[in-house]
Amino acid sequence: MMATKQTTDIPIQNVSDTAFWVAHYRAVETQRRNALFHDPLAAHLTGERGAKIAGAMPMSSMTGWVIVIRTTIIDEYVKAAVDNGADTILNLGAGLDTRPYRMDLPPSLVWIEADYPAMIEYKEERLASEKPKCRLERIRIDLANVTERREMLARIDERAKKLLVITEGVIPYLSAEEVGALADDIGALEHVCCWIAEYHSPEVMKYRDRTGIRRQLQNAPVKFRPDDWFGFFAQHGWRAKEIRYLADQAERVRRPIALPLWMKIIGAIRMSLASPKRRSAFRKFSAYVVLEPARS
Repeated sequence: MMATKQTTDIPIQNVSDTAFWVAHYRAVETQRRNALFHDPLAAHLTGERGAKIAGAMPMSSMTGWVIVIRTTIIDEYVKAAVDNGADTILNLGAGLDTRPYRMDLPPSLVWIEADYPAMIEYKEERLASEKPKCRLERIRIDLANVTERREMLARIDERAKKLLVITEGVIPYLSAEEVGALADDIGALEHVCCWIAEYHSPEVMKYRDRTGIRRQLQNAPVKFRPDDWFGFFAQHGWRAKEIRYLADQAERVRRPIALPLWMKIIGAIRMSLASPKRRSAFRKFSAYVVLEPARS
């Protein structure tokens, strides 16, 4: 799943670099007076590397807004799952996520992070003196290795009573074939209750391409672009249990999208001229979805 092409003038050299990019925005949010969450370890993990990547990317303020809003959504999903009896959480492609340290989680909860060996080793070194709130385990694995992935999932499923799977910022970088195989593997688990995954509309993918971000991500290209996201997962045995669109969540937490004034004016004009159907579609450009096995 990691891109091998190296282009030295591009800030992101592989998929793992996106973890530093994301952690930078969580560190920035933590410093805000009206922060929606506090991630005190994010700055320690991302260092100057994350800031350098963010500074070289187009539409940095919008990306930061997306990261912050999606973080609040997933935090709330995790809390709800734990409140409803989830005893094991598996974070695939965990990157520099610190939820086991910063969230109020029961000590009995088993939280498992799976990622590339280099990422796990870096994280363990940087957080060696920190204590998680729950039972934290880490697994060094290349998730593209199907045999190892299935063996890992089987071991975790055997231990768990009610399993929640998270793939934050993972599936966009996989091909449709890879996402389908992953969906089948997770869906085959006996004790999985839910899967948190991200949805992007075809329109937002086209917009991202126009901003120039596609070139900056050429070493970690966005591959998953289904015309019918929900239909795709339905074909693999999953249905949406809950959908939270970023625009709706932003209104709820009172954090409007960060855009330059001229873009806000143009956007307001376009929205005033758009049909109700078009305005509704625009608001549903991106979301985080709780999927559940259709067999439930």
